[in-house]
Amino acid sequence: MPITDPVLLKIVENRLLNKLVCRKCGARNPPGAVKCRRCRSRNLRPKKKRIGVKK
Repeated sequence: MPITDPVLLKIVENRLLNKLVCRKCGARNPPGAVKCRRCRSRNLRPKKKRIGVKK
């Protein structure tokens, strides 16, 4: 069931995609993180934002 309401879609996108991913261990971290919560590495990247892409 796809979400059609633009306000709800923005909330869902923010909740699912606004994360940082550790390049060392792959753990998901909160957006304001400086170090990984699992391995304490500082090598973080933003989560890739590909919502609604179908192959």
